Formats: sequence, structure tokens, C-alpha cells
Amino acid sequence: MAGLSASGLKTQIKSYTETDSNVLTDAVLENIILNAQYKIFRDLPIDANRKQQLGNLVAGQESINCPAGAVFIRGIQVYDTAGSATTGANRWLEKKDYTYLQEYQDVTGTSAAQGKPKYYAMYGGATGDGDTNSGRIIVAPVPNTTYRFRIHYNKMPDTLASDNTTNYISLNFPNGLLYCCLSETYGFLKGPIDMLTLYENKYKEEVQKFANEQVGRRRRDDYTDGTVRIPVTSANP
Repeated sequence: MAGLSASGLKTQIKSYTETDSNVLTDAVLENIILNAQYKIFRDLPIDANRKQQLGNLVAGQESINCPAGAVFIRGIQVYDTAGSATTGANRWLEKKDYTYLQEYQDVTGTSAAQGKPKYYAMYGGATGDGDTNSGRIIVAPVPNTTYRFRIHYNKMPDTLASDNTTNYISLNFPNGLLYCCLSETYGFLKGPIDMLTLYENKYKEEVQKFANEQVGRRRRDDYTDGTVRIPVTSANP
């Protein structure tokens, strides 16, 4: 199998650092690997973490739950047709601060304006812990019917664990994950500083290549963008 498994990664960390389980216990290694995964997740956007969720807005209800495990919302579409349709005319909602929506809906002595939503704001924030109630999306105007919506968001990926031995990072970016883990490990071992610097630099080199793939080649094509042209420095005459 290509890539690294959780157990294989632990073995390589101990082999590279020439330590054993008396120093790097399973608990310590799992924490190191977890920290490395979070670092990679926040260092660059990964296409595999992009998700969508469909649902229906409820007439007269101004908010919906954030998708379970969402880290941030990338955009929200609301379709003209109510019910289950996800084709035809639709509107991308404009993201605003919650205070903007409060002012927009501020009325005296009457109910809030209803119609097809135009704006949205986060309330409570999206969350990565899987709790659907810890984050809300507020829309304005308040829906006047059951509009269909599509939420585009990034989800916290499944991390390596005893019951999840591989994931996208371990299978598709194993060298970067290993180097990131080694820099975390040498930080835990408190030296030597030259090895810590070595693996930090190796990680930076690999994450740059991975980023070029994720936000470069994967989000372009030769027909619309042309072939990639890499400048080559010529030797001085």
C-alpha cells in the first residue's frame, strides 16, 4: 500500500531519531502525529477537505446549523426553486458580520422582513468537533418559503488513530507528514538543534511542492490557463 500507516509512521519516527518506546511512548507519538496533522491542515488548503451539504431553509426561521465538522464556510447557494431542486437559477449569498444582519432586520412593531435570503453571517462559529449545535448560520431576509440551499465548506479531516490507520495526508503526502513529525519530535526531545532545523526545512520544501499541486495544478487546466512556464535562470556569460 502506498503512503504511510499510523503504525509505520511511528516506526519511522523512532528509527530516524534512534529512540525506542521507553522515550517515545505511544501516547507521546500520537500527540506528535496529531500536532503535525493540524499543522499541515492549517499550512495549506487541501482539496480533499472540501465538502458540500444540501438542505432546505425553513420559512420564518432565520438560522440553520453549520455542517458537522465544518472548520470554515466557503460559500452558500440558495436556489430559486423550493424543495429538492438543485438546478436552475440560484443566488450566492453575501457574507456579512452578524451585526450587519441585525441592523438589516431591525424593525419596530412589525415582524422581520421575509423573502429570498441575500446575506449570511456566522453565529457561534463553525466547528471541527462534530457538534452540529455549536455553530449557526444566520440568513437575511428571513426565508419566506423552503428554499433549497447548498453549503460549500472545509471539513476537519479524519486524523490518524488506532481505528483509522490511514488518511489523505498519510497516503498522498507521506514525506511531508514524516518531516513535520520529525521536527515536532526533535522539539519534544529538545535537540539537537541542527536536526530540528534540518527537518523543519525539509518540511517547508515538501509543503511548498504539495501546495503547488493543491492550489496550483489541481485548480487550473492547460486549455483555459495555458501550460505552466517555469523560468530558468541562465548562466552568466
